[in-house]
Amino acid sequence: MSHKKIILFLLVLIFFAASYSHAVYKPEYKLSVVVGPTGPWGEAAAKFASIVKEKSGGKINIKPYYNGQLFSGKQTNEVLLLKLGVADLALGSTINWSTTIKELNLFSLPFMFSNYRELDAVLDGKVGKQLASIMEQKGVIALAWGENGFRELTNSRKKIVSPSDLDGLKIRVVGSPIFIDIFKSLGANPASINWSEALTALQQGTVDGQENPINSVIIPYKLWQMQNNILIWHYAIDPIIFGISKAIWNSFSKKDQEIILNAAKETAVWQKAQARKGLDKSTESLDILRKNGMDVVVLSGKERQAFKEKTKSVYEKWRKEIGASLVDEVEKEIKGATKK
Repeated sequence: MSHKKIILFLLVLIFFAASYSHAVYKPEYKLSVVVGPTGPWGEAAAKFASIVKEKSGGKINIKPYYNGQLFSGKQTNEVLLLKLGVADLALGSTINWSTTIKELNLFSLPFMFSNYRELDAVLDGKVGKQLASIMEQKGVIALAWGENGFRELTNSRKKIVSPSDLDGLKIRVVGSPIFIDIFKSLGANPASINWSEALTALQQGTVDGQENPINSVIIPYKLWQMQNNILIWHYAIDPIIFGISKAIWNSFSKKDQEIILNAAKETAVWQKAQARKGLDKSTESLDILRKNGMDVVVLSGKERQAFKEKTKSVYEKWRKEIGASLVDEVEKEIKGATKK
């Protein structure tokens, strides 16, 4: 074969390889989302999909499936959906993923984090990288960290200012064992219910309360219509993972991987800002709750410490479950952030 023919042959191969690479892209990539399309979490899903579609010239079409449409029974099955190919991507809560990836329970350790600065130090530091590596081993690529927010407690029965006020209250929680342990230690009666069913339970009064972040859930879902008390106690925080199946990730070209990664990072910055708006340097979000008739209780440091002491046994139990060395590193990074 002549030199020219060899070159021509190679060019043809490259052309067909490129064409084939483009052809194997799916017409739609399913993005799993627990919540509905409103609020910082749901809106981030649409924003992320839009950026990817625009930057890829319409080649990569991501469709959000809201309100847990892709779940197989439980919202804690989301990592399994990615493994099985039921979902290609997810804007997933660390809480929902923690039943599969135990290390993610560290964000649910009772009263571990006091403020956003501490959380950012952990996610941007050694621990954040370690968690991303653990998730990759489980078949999920973590593209960026977003945020659901600090989880606050609402109820329709009474004002809560001390642990004893929780005695006997039936509280809806996520189906994660650590949450069951936390609320039992406080004397409450935790009920594991999917969020898609929780609103009905709250409306019908079959549960007395629930715990969720303000900007991502409480305000968008107008929970003041069925819950008139809220406790601001920052007992747990809930980062959101912009995640993609490793198999799907590997199917994209390097250029398209970069597009998806940058879109996730851009959206995460916006989403995190929305989740914290009116809660970080102002009380705008708390004022919205008050204007809509909610009795807002903000714990002092001493009052919060009483809840922390009451849940200390849960903290120690789950410290071992998660991995003592990992929790030690988190505590170290939190201490470093506090000194700054």
